[in-house]
Amino acid sequence: MRTRSISIFILFLIIAKNFFAQADSVSSVRALPNYKTRKIILGTSSGVLTTGSLFYLNNAWYAQYNTGKFHFFNDNDEWLQMDKAGHVFTTYQMSRLMMGAFNWAGFSKKKKLFIGGTIGLGYMTAVEIMDGFSNGWGFSGGDELCNVFGTSLAISQQAFWNEQRIQLKFSYAQSGLAQYNPEILGKNFGTQILKDYNAQTYWLSVNPASFIKKENKFPKWLNVAFGYSAYGMIGGSFNSFVVQDVDGNVLKYERERRYYFSLDVDLTKIKTRSVVLKRIFSAINILKFPAPAIQFSKHKTRFYYLYY
Repeated sequence: MRTRSISIFILFLIIAKNFFAQADSVSSVRALPNYKTRKIILGTSSGVLTTGSLFYLNNAWYAQYNTGKFHFFNDNDEWLQMDKAGHVFTTYQMSRLMMGAFNWAGFSKKKKLFIGGTIGLGYMTAVEIMDGFSNGWGFSGGDELCNVFGTSLAISQQAFWNEQRIQLKFSYAQSGLAQYNPEILGKNFGTQILKDYNAQTYWLSVNPASFIKKENKFPKWLNVAFGYSAYGMIGGSFNSFVVQDVDGNVLKYERERRYYFSLDVDLTKIKTRSVVLKRIFSAINILKFPAPAIQFSKHKTRFYYLYY
């Protein structure tokens, strides 16, 4: 996943959350007298954001590369598929956000699912097509497949359950490896969040209370989470150069996959009458709540008192 995909999503989330607030149901939104105005706000802001960001991408990312004929690019073996997890996460969250926005504007469930839910996929597909005409990259079939999967995960849950019982979340902790290849992994904290795949963890956060009888006493806000990350990656497909510390000692990093089991909090399940808090909880619910975790990897099992 090229880092601009996450950058797009972050921009999309920040701006959109200033316009859209999720309502409990479409019927409750329709009862409000200003839902027609909300549709205008939704259409205008989405159009401006989409057009403006694509224009920005074309000038900021693609202008420095010569464009040529449309071509494909196979990057499925890079970054131990952490980039692919990022694509699934990004399109899932964009679909979740836009379905909430369509709900806020009073659209029917069908339009919320099939239009709102697929806007993110259409947007990311447009970016992928732009890649296809760029000599710097190419259209990645693996990326697009992950885009479809992320969107499908969000839409299917909303269609069958009218809620997101299985959520995708993100966490980050500096890896210490970016200093050895800052051009690729990031030169500072801000860019490392987007570029350093060694520092990212993606989570599948499941809400057990949603799958058992309503009269159960299991906390509705408590989730169980399954995470995936990778470490030791100085380059995309392999570590192509020798890494040395400040004393000249050669450092060897083995590329490995890491799996996690932890607990999580679904902030959208926390009851509050504050509209502001509901918006905040919905926005930051993309992040995994810090909690104890068990890590499984090829060589060892490790326990964290607090993983974030």
